[in-house]
Amino acid sequence: MKAFIVSICIAVMALSPFATVASDNIDRTNPYAMIEEVGKITFDRFAREEKAIRANPELLKEIVREELMPHIYYQYAGLKVLGHYARPEKGASKQQVNEHKQNVRDFIVAFREYLITSYAQVFTLYEQQKVVFKPAQDFADKKIVLVGVDIIDDTRPPINLQFKVRKNNKTNEWQAFDLVAEGVSLLDAKQKELRTILAQNGIVEVTSMLAEKSARKIVFNEDDNANTVIEAHAGEQ
Repeated sequence: MKAFIVSICIAVMALSPFATVASDNIDRTNPYAMIEEVGKITFDRFAREEKAIRANPELLKEIVREELMPHIYYQYAGLKVLGHYARPEKGASKQQVNEHKQNVRDFIVAFREYLITSYAQVFTLYEQQKVVFKPAQDFADKKIVLVGVDIIDDTRPPINLQFKVRKNNKTNEWQAFDLVAEGVSLLDAKQKELRTILAQNGIVEVTSMLAEKSARKIVFNEDDNANTVIEAHAGEQ
C-alpha cells in the first residue's frame, strides 16, 4: 500500500504545475512560521483585492490556487479520503491495475480543485477582520501539528480556523493537509460523505461529482459562519 501511494503521489505531482511551487521566502521547516507567512501573504492579498473580489468572488479561487495551494499536501489528503479504495482489487490484471492508478490520479487532481473551491468559500468569511495566529508550540518530535488562526471581528464571535500540518520525513518540510473551521474538519466531512459513494459507484463517479462541485460559483452570504460553510459545502449532494 505504501509503495502504491508513493507512486500515485509522484505521478500526481508531475501532472500539477503548482505542486512544487513555493516562495523562496517561506520557511517550510517550521509549521507555525510557514502557516503564518503564507497566511499573511494570502490575507494581505484578500485585503488588497477586496473591491475586485466583491465584484467577482471567483477571484478567491485564483488567490487560493496561487498563494495557498503550493503549501497544501492535497495528494496526501486525497489518498486519506480514498483510504483502501486507493488500492486496486486483489487479483486485478496489469491492465486493470494501470487503469485504477489512472483513476486515482484523476481523483487526486479533481480533489485538488475541490479543495480550492472549498477553501475559497470559507474565506468569504474574511472581511479585513483582525487575524491572530496562535502561539507556536514545541513540534520537535511531532509529525502532525495544528496551527490555529483566529479571525476577530468586534461585531460577532471570533472565527477559529486550524490548519493541520504534516511533516515530510524525507525533506523535513511541512505542508498543510486539512482545514478545520470551528471544530469541523473539511477532510473528515468529505471522507464520511464519499465512503458510501465510493463503495456503491467507485472512484470514477466520485471524481465526476467532485468536478461538478469544483465548478460551483463562490458566493457571499452574510449569515454564514465557518462551521456551516464547511458542513454545507462538504455534505452537499
